[in-house]
Amino acid sequence: MQELLSQLKTLRLSGMSRSLEAMTATRQHQELTLIEGLALLLQAEEEDRDHKRFDRLIKNARFRYQASMEELHIDAARGIDKTLVTELASNNYVSKGMPVLVEGATGTGKSFLISALGHQACAGGYKVAYYNLQKLLLRIKLTRLDGSIYKFLEKLSRTDLLILDDFGLAHLDQQQRLDLMEIIEDRHGKTATVIASQLPIASWYDVIGDDVIADGILDRLVHSAYKIQLKGDSLRKKR
Repeated sequence: MQELLSQLKTLRLSGMSRSLEAMTATRQHQELTLIEGLALLLQAEEEDRDHKRFDRLIKNARFRYQASMEELHIDAARGIDKTLVTELASNNYVSKGMPVLVEGATGTGKSFLISALGHQACAGGYKVAYYNLQKLLLRIKLTRLDGSIYKFLEKLSRTDLLILDDFGLAHLDQQQRLDLMEIIEDRHGKTATVIASQLPIASWYDVIGDDVIADGILDRLVHSAYKIQLKGDSLRKKR
Protein backbone atom coordinates (compact mmCIF):
# COMPACT_ATOMS: atom_id res chain seq x y z
CA MET A 1 0.00 0.00 0.00
CA GLN A 2 2.81 2.45 0.86
CA GLU A 3 4.47 1.74 -2.48
CA LEU A 4 1.18 2.42 -4.28
CA LEU A 5 0.69 5.68 -2.38
CA SER A 6 4.26 6.68 -3.24
CA GLN A 7 3.62 6.01 -6.94
CA LEU A 8 0.42 8.09 -6.88
CA LYS A 9 2.30 11.02 -5.32
CA THR A 10 5.13 10.65 -7.85
CA LEU A 11 2.56 10.85 -10.63
CA ARG A 12 1.05 13.91 -8.91
CA LEU A 13 -2.29 12.21 -8.44
CA SER A 14 -2.80 13.95 -5.10
CA GLY A 15 -6.59 13.55 -5.07
CA MET A 16 -6.32 9.81 -5.56
CA SER A 17 -3.52 9.57 -3.01
CA ARG A 18 -5.45 11.36 -0.27
CA SER A 19 -8.61 9.39 -1.01
CA LEU A 20 -6.73 6.08 -0.88
CA GLU A 21 -5.14 7.04 2.42
CA ALA A 22 -8.57 7.84 3.86
CA MET A 23 -10.03 4.59 2.52
CA THR A 24 -7.14 2.64 4.02
CA ALA A 25 -7.44 4.33 7.41
CA THR A 26 -11.14 3.46 7.61
CA ARG A 27 -10.66 0.06 5.91
CA GLN A 28 -13.28 1.13 3.38
CA HIS A 29 -11.19 -0.35 0.57
CA GLN A 30 -11.84 -3.84 1.93
CA GLU A 31 -15.58 -3.43 1.32
CA LEU A 32 -15.27 -2.25 -2.28
CA THR A 33 -14.78 -4.08 -5.55
CA LEU A 34 -11.88 -3.04 -7.75
CA ILE A 35 -14.24 -1.12 -10.05
CA GLU A 36 -15.98 0.64 -7.14
CA GLY A 37 -12.69 1.62 -5.54
CA LEU A 38 -11.25 2.87 -8.82
CA ALA A 39 -14.39 4.92 -9.49
CA LEU A 40 -14.10 6.61 -6.08
CA LEU A 41 -10.41 7.33 -6.59
CA LEU A 42 -11.00 8.83 -10.03
CA GLN A 43 -13.83 10.98 -8.67
CA ALA A 44 -11.58 12.22 -5.88
CA GLU A 45 -8.84 13.11 -8.38
CA GLU A 46 -11.28 14.98 -10.61
CA GLU A 47 -12.65 16.97 -7.66
CA ASP A 48 -9.12 17.77 -6.49
CA ARG A 49 -8.12 19.08 -9.91
CA ASP A 50 -11.29 21.14 -10.21
CA HIS A 51 -10.59 22.69 -6.80
CA LYS A 52 -7.00 23.51 -7.72
CA ARG A 53 -8.06 25.01 -11.05
CA PHE A 54 -10.67 27.16 -9.30
CA ASP A 55 -8.10 28.41 -6.77
CA ARG A 56 -5.68 29.18 -9.61
CA LEU A 57 -8.33 31.05 -11.61
CA ILE A 58 -9.33 33.12 -8.56
CA LYS A 59 -5.71 33.99 -7.80
CA ASN A 60 -4.93 35.01 -11.37
CA ALA A 61 -8.09 37.13 -11.70
CA ARG A 62 -7.08 39.46 -8.82
CA PHE A 63 -10.56 40.57 -7.84
CA ARG A 64 -11.06 43.66 -5.72
CA TYR A 65 -13.37 41.70 -3.43
CA GLN A 66 -13.64 37.98 -2.66
CA ALA A 67 -17.37 38.00 -3.32
CA SER A 68 -19.84 35.37 -4.46
CA MET A 69 -23.28 35.45 -6.03
CA GLU A 70 -24.72 33.93 -2.85
CA GLU A 71 -23.60 36.99 -0.91
CA LEU A 72 -25.50 39.44 -3.11
CA HIS A 73 -28.46 41.14 -1.47
CA ILE A 74 -31.25 40.79 -4.01
CA ASP A 75 -33.27 43.99 -3.88
CA ALA A 76 -35.18 45.28 -6.90
CA ALA A 77 -35.35 48.71 -5.28
CA ARG A 78 -31.55 48.88 -5.50
CA GLY A 79 -31.55 47.72 -9.11
CA ILE A 80 -30.59 44.09 -8.44
CA ASP A 81 -33.24 41.98 -10.12
CA LYS A 82 -33.53 38.31 -9.09
CA THR A 83 -34.29 37.10 -12.61
CA LEU A 84 -31.30 38.92 -14.09
CA VAL A 85 -28.96 37.75 -11.33
CA THR A 86 -30.09 34.16 -11.89
CA GLU A 87 -29.41 34.51 -15.61
CA LEU A 88 -25.95 35.97 -15.04
CA ALA A 89 -25.15 33.28 -12.47
CA SER A 90 -25.62 30.67 -15.22
CA ASN A 91 -22.54 32.11 -17.00
CA ASN A 92 -24.42 32.01 -20.32
CA TYR A 93 -23.28 35.56 -21.08
CA VAL A 94 -19.67 34.40 -20.71
CA SER A 95 -20.06 31.46 -23.07
CA LYS A 96 -21.83 33.71 -25.60
CA GLY A 97 -19.33 36.58 -25.32
CA MET A 98 -21.90 39.14 -24.22
CA PRO A 99 -21.17 42.39 -22.34
CA VAL A 100 -22.53 43.40 -18.94
CA LEU A 101 -22.67 47.12 -18.12
CA VAL A 102 -23.08 48.23 -14.50
CA GLU A 103 -23.66 51.83 -13.47
CA GLY A 104 -24.32 53.42 -10.12
CA ALA A 105 -23.14 56.06 -7.69
CA THR A 106 -20.17 55.58 -5.39
CA GLY A 107 -20.81 52.98 -2.71
CA THR A 108 -23.79 51.27 -4.32
CA GLY A 109 -21.92 47.98 -4.63
CA LYS A 110 -20.67 47.94 -8.23
CA SER A 111 -17.26 46.48 -7.47
CA PHE A 112 -18.73 43.84 -5.17
CA LEU A 113 -21.26 42.82 -7.80
CA ILE A 114 -18.77 42.52 -10.64
CA SER A 115 -16.33 40.66 -8.36
CA ALA A 116 -19.15 38.21 -7.63
CA LEU A 117 -19.77 37.78 -11.37
CA GLY A 118 -16.09 37.05 -11.87
CA HIS A 119 -16.05 34.59 -8.98
CA GLN A 120 -19.00 32.76 -10.54
CA ALA A 121 -17.23 32.60 -13.89
CA CYS A 122 -14.14 31.10 -12.23
CA ALA A 123 -16.39 28.50 -10.59
CA GLY A 124 -17.53 27.63 -14.12
CA GLY A 125 -13.93 27.11 -15.21
CA TYR A 126 -13.57 30.37 -17.16
CA LYS A 127 -10.43 32.50 -17.19
CA VAL A 128 -11.13 35.96 -15.72
CA ALA A 129 -9.09 39.16 -15.47
CA TYR A 130 -10.13 42.08 -13.25
CA TYR A 131 -8.69 45.56 -13.82
CA ASN A 132 -9.23 49.12 -12.79
CA LEU A 133 -9.47 50.70 -16.26
CA GLN A 134 -6.86 53.41 -15.65
CA LYS A 135 -4.38 50.88 -14.29
CA LEU A 136 -5.00 48.66 -17.31
CA LEU A 137 -4.37 51.53 -19.72
CA LEU A 138 -1.18 52.39 -17.82
CA ARG A 139 -0.01 48.80 -18.07
CA ILE A 140 -0.68 48.82 -21.80
CA LYS A 141 1.45 51.97 -22.06
CA LEU A 142 4.30 50.21 -20.26
CA THR A 143 4.02 47.12 -22.46
CA ARG A 144 4.27 49.38 -25.50
CA LEU A 145 7.56 50.72 -24.12
CA ASP A 146 9.08 47.29 -23.43
CA GLY A 147 7.81 45.74 -26.66
CA SER A 148 5.43 43.19 -25.13
CA ILE A 149 2.20 44.98 -26.09
CA TYR A 150 1.09 42.54 -28.78
CA LYS A 151 1.58 39.57 -26.48
CA PHE A 152 -0.33 41.33 -23.69
CA LEU A 153 -3.25 42.37 -25.93
CA GLU A 154 -3.45 38.85 -27.34
CA LYS A 155 -3.64 37.47 -23.80
CA LEU A 156 -6.45 39.91 -23.00
CA SER A 157 -8.37 38.93 -26.11
CA ARG A 158 -8.25 35.25 -25.11
CA THR A 159 -9.44 35.87 -21.55
CA ASP A 160 -12.96 34.48 -21.24
CA LEU A 161 -14.17 37.35 -19.05
CA LEU A 162 -12.53 40.77 -18.79
CA ILE A 163 -13.82 42.97 -15.97
CA LEU A 164 -13.11 46.70 -16.18
CA ASP A 165 -13.88 48.62 -13.00
CA ASP A 166 -14.04 52.39 -12.41
CA PHE A 167 -14.64 53.37 -16.03
CA GLY A 168 -15.00 57.14 -16.36
CA LEU A 169 -12.81 58.36 -13.49
CA ALA A 170 -10.72 60.26 -16.03
CA HIS A 171 -11.11 61.32 -19.63
CA LEU A 172 -9.17 59.27 -22.15
CA ASP A 173 -6.39 60.64 -24.32
CA GLN A 174 -6.11 59.65 -27.97
CA GLN A 175 -3.86 56.65 -27.43
CA GLN A 176 -6.04 55.38 -24.59
CA ARG A 177 -9.11 55.65 -26.82
CA LEU A 178 -7.41 53.60 -29.50
CA ASP A 179 -6.21 51.01 -26.97
CA LEU A 180 -9.69 50.63 -25.49
CA MET A 181 -11.18 50.38 -28.98
CA GLU A 182 -8.74 47.60 -29.85
CA ILE A 183 -9.56 45.69 -26.67
CA ILE A 184 -13.31 45.89 -27.25
CA GLU A 185 -12.97 45.09 -30.95
CA ASP A 186 -10.86 41.99 -30.23
CA ARG A 187 -13.46 40.73 -27.77
CA HIS A 188 -16.65 41.66 -29.61
CA GLY A 189 -18.92 38.66 -30.06
CA LYS A 190 -16.19 36.27 -28.89
CA THR A 191 -15.42 36.83 -25.22
CA ALA A 192 -17.37 38.56 -22.47
CA THR A 193 -16.65 41.99 -20.99
CA VAL A 194 -18.04 43.54 -17.81
CA ILE A 195 -17.69 47.30 -17.29
CA ALA A 196 -18.64 49.22 -14.15
CA SER A 197 -18.91 53.00 -13.93
CA GLN A 198 -20.20 55.75 -11.66
CA LEU A 199 -21.47 57.50 -14.76
CA PRO A 200 -24.64 56.73 -16.73
CA ILE A 201 -23.92 55.07 -20.05
CA ALA A 202 -25.07 58.18 -21.92
CA SER A 203 -22.11 60.07 -20.41
CA TRP A 204 -19.52 57.57 -21.63
CA TYR A 205 -19.24 59.43 -24.91
CA ASP A 206 -17.80 62.43 -23.06
CA VAL A 207 -15.31 60.27 -21.18
CA ILE A 208 -14.04 58.64 -24.37
CA GLY A 209 -13.84 62.07 -25.94
CA ASP A 210 -13.91 61.28 -29.66
CA ASP A 211 -17.32 60.79 -31.27
CA VAL A 212 -16.13 58.38 -33.95
CA ILE A 213 -14.18 56.16 -31.57
CA ALA A 214 -16.90 56.42 -28.91
CA ASP A 215 -19.50 55.30 -31.44
CA GLY A 216 -17.30 52.34 -32.38
CA ILE A 217 -16.75 51.28 -28.77
CA LEU A 218 -20.30 51.74 -27.52
CA ASP A 219 -21.88 50.22 -30.63
CA ARG A 220 -20.04 46.99 -29.76
CA LEU A 221 -21.12 47.14 -26.13
CA VAL A 222 -24.49 48.72 -25.55
CA HIS A 223 -26.89 47.03 -27.95
CA SER A 224 -26.30 43.43 -26.88
CA ALA A 225 -25.41 44.08 -23.23
CA TYR A 226 -27.07 43.16 -19.99
CA LYS A 227 -27.52 46.47 -18.15
CA ILE A 228 -27.64 46.96 -14.39
CA GLN A 229 -28.33 50.33 -12.81
CA LEU A 230 -27.62 50.26 -9.09
CA LYS A 231 -29.57 52.72 -6.97
CA GLY A 232 -29.89 53.93 -3.41
CA ASP A 233 -27.58 55.40 -0.78
CA SER A 234 -24.01 54.32 -0.32
CA LEU A 235 -23.74 50.95 1.38
CA ARG A 236 -20.60 52.17 3.13
CA LYS A 237 -22.69 54.62 5.18
CA LYS A 238 -24.60 51.71 6.69
CA ARG A 239 -21.51 49.95 8.03
